[in-house]
Amino acid sequence: MNRLTFGRPAPGTTRTARGWEWRWTGTAVMGILNVTPDSFSDGGRHAALQDALQAARTMQAAGVSVLDIGGESTRPGAHPVAAHEELDRVLPVIRALRDADVLLSVDTMKAEVAAAALRAGAHLINDVTGLRDPEMRRVCADAGAPACLMHMQGKPQTMQLAPHYDDVVTEVHGYLREQAHATLAAGVPDVILDPGIGFGKTLEHNLSLLRALPDLSAGPHPVLIGASRKRLIDLIAQVPDAADRDPGTLALHLHAARSGAALVRAHAAAAHVQALRVQDALTRPALDSGVMPHDTTRNHA
Repeated sequence: MNRLTFGRPAPGTTRTARGWEWRWTGTAVMGILNVTPDSFSDGGRHAALQDALQAARTMQAAGVSVLDIGGESTRPGAHPVAAHEELDRVLPVIRALRDADVLLSVDTMKAEVAAAALRAGAHLINDVTGLRDPEMRRVCADAGAPACLMHMQGKPQTMQLAPHYDDVVTEVHGYLREQAHATLAAGVPDVILDPGIGFGKTLEHNLSLLRALPDLSAGPHPVLIGASRKRLIDLIAQVPDAADRDPGTLALHLHAARSGAALVRAHAAAAHVQALRVQDALTRPALDSGVMPHDTTRNHA
């Protein structure tokens, strides 16, 4: 059972003594909704509001638990975007989806953008800098919004130039635990931890972190893995076009689920929901009736 606490009501949550709690078993899917012209895989596809809303509805119908809305690319070498431009991209989408029965996450590094997004109806913040900015912590605490803390060595513009660690697992896990402690101490209701696959890491760094997932997942906080269409798949399987990397993405994310990840962040969200349901049926014990948990209405082959 995974849990995430909110300081205010949010879709799918239940009131508890600590706040509003979202509970789920297994691995949930966070669908990627980039409303940018320059994201590495789907830049421009959802820049128009109607295209973004259609993609959101399709992912929601497929069973995603969270929609992660991003208005600034963080691909290697990406150029920064002004806060007003980022807000012009994300706010119309948030406002149009605020009454949808799905959790809305905003992928941003800026406290100004996070504050406006939460006022507009977003429920949580996904920060690739791990809430290093104290103002970002204050924004999340004031809004009662949990945050996803990601590890990134350097900045998007420079992070892949020469990443180095003495012990990548120890350093990344230690950083995430320290940031979680500081974030919760600042009044943020809860956190998700993300080791930051592809953010300031070589192929071997990424593989080491993925192999060490059981250690991070054994801790008190839910873990998110976002390896969707990333370059490590090309380095492993020779797939130069990011749009062709969904099979490799599924392999990495199914491994993450088996290793205890509570969420995976994916472009091909519907395929992930389907694959995770099948894996869940294979790995959970059969019911007394002999019917698997996700197949209680059909007994035929």
